Parts: sequence; C-alpha cells; structure tokens
Amino acid sequence: MNRSLLAAILSVTALLASTPSARAAQAGPLIAAAADLRFAMEEVAARYKAETGGAVRLSYGSSGNFYTQLTQGAPFELFMSADEEYVFRLADAGLTRDKGTLYAIGRIALFAPHGSALTVDERLNGLRALLGAGKLSRLAIADPSHAPYGRAAREALVHAGVWDGVQSRLVFGENASQAAQFASSGATDGGIIPLSLAMAPTVSRLGSFAALPAGWHAPLRQRMVVMKNAGPAAGAFYRYLQTPAARGIFRAYGFTLPEER
Repeated sequence: MNRSLLAAILSVTALLASTPSARAAQAGPLIAAAADLRFAMEEVAARYKAETGGAVRLSYGSSGNFYTQLTQGAPFELFMSADEEYVFRLADAGLTRDKGTLYAIGRIALFAPHGSALTVDERLNGLRALLGAGKLSRLAIADPSHAPYGRAAREALVHAGVWDGVQSRLVFGENASQAAQFASSGATDGGIIPLSLAMAPTVSRLGSFAALPAGWHAPLRQRMVVMKNAGPAAGAFYRYLQTPAARGIFRAYGFTLPEER
C-alpha cells in the first residue's frame, strides 16, 4: 500500500478514535441509575470490572427526572428505575427493547444524625413525640413529585398520622441521595431515606436508623431495562446485574430480591 495512503488511513483512524462518541464507547455504556443505588452500584461496577474487564459510566438521579430525559433522547443505554412504572411507560412508547426485569424491591428508613433530638424507631414514635413537643425543626425526604422514595416517605408519614404536622417542616431533596445528605449532615433533625443509603458505611457512621414497615407504603418495585439503541456492552452489563454476584450486593444493602418478596 502507498505509504502516503496508509498514513492518511492511520490519521483518520486516530481521529475517529479520539472523537467524544468513540471515547465514550471505550469508557463503557452510560447507565441511568436511581439515586438509592449509589453505593450498591459502585460495588457492582467495581466487581464487574474486576471479573470481566468491562467498565460502565454511572449517573445517579431521580427516576422521574431520568424518565423525562429518556423521552427527550438522553443517551443512556440502560435505565435502572426505582419505580417500574417509568420503565413500562418507556416500553409503551417504543423506546426500550422490552419491558425489562424486576431487579429489587426497596425499603425506606428513618435516619437521625448524631446529636439530633430525634429518636429513631420503626413505628415513628420518636418523630411523633418530637413533633408533639413542638421541637421538630426540619425533616428531609426526596421530592415526592418525581422521586419514588419521596412518594414512599410521604405515604409512610400519612400512614403514621403525622403528615399534616410535618408537612411544613419538610426539606425536599432533588433525589434520594440528596435527601440522605440533608438527613445525615446535621442540617435537619433527620429524614426518611432509602434503607440502602442508610446502611452504607459512609452514611451509617453519621447517625442511627431504623427500617420502616414495608406495608406503610406502596412496594418500591425497582425495574431495569435496556434502551432500544443500546450497544452490546450495555446488554452484557444488564445480564451481569442478574447474576448471583450482583444480586448478593443488592441484598447486602437492604434490598429484597424479587423471589424473596
């Protein structure tokens, strides 16, 4: 082959490899993951890379916001929602390969940072007492308008009969992860956050928590789905998430697996 032609081909190849889309492909598929998965998914992704050499790019946020972004063409290849209804809507719109897989059922917990006047317990008696004494300042939950864990927190507060009293004292996190930051930082008396985040060592060392009864809110049925235009790497990671290794990590963070419900 003519040397000048070969040089030109190599130059074009190098240019293509350096484009944003090429670099993104090399870095791994972009995953939209519900904020309650933050710590569990970091472990899953690390184990996946150690076992397979494959990498993924994780983006965390509220499932409702991700749903909106996906309907507008966001380049996520795999969606891990905290509410399966968002997956079903995407599937009905023809944006996914199928209706996905139920990968976990979430739980919520009452969390209070060290030094808080709020006593944590699974029946919210401590919250009720603090509210009755007029000493509850602020309580954090995720925004119920688009965050499934925020809706679950609201349902639990309604069930416990304290919603009317705490409503004016609520601080909304944009997603479950931000609500956990508000609850654990001392900026609030505490909050109702995902059990998976409360159990993470970096959060649990900052206070105490108690899981709330699963029957106090609608089940947090968490479903994942591969988007229609996803590449092979996204499909490989999707399959890995259904292996015993990945599912064991979910269980360790307080999630109930589908067959255990």
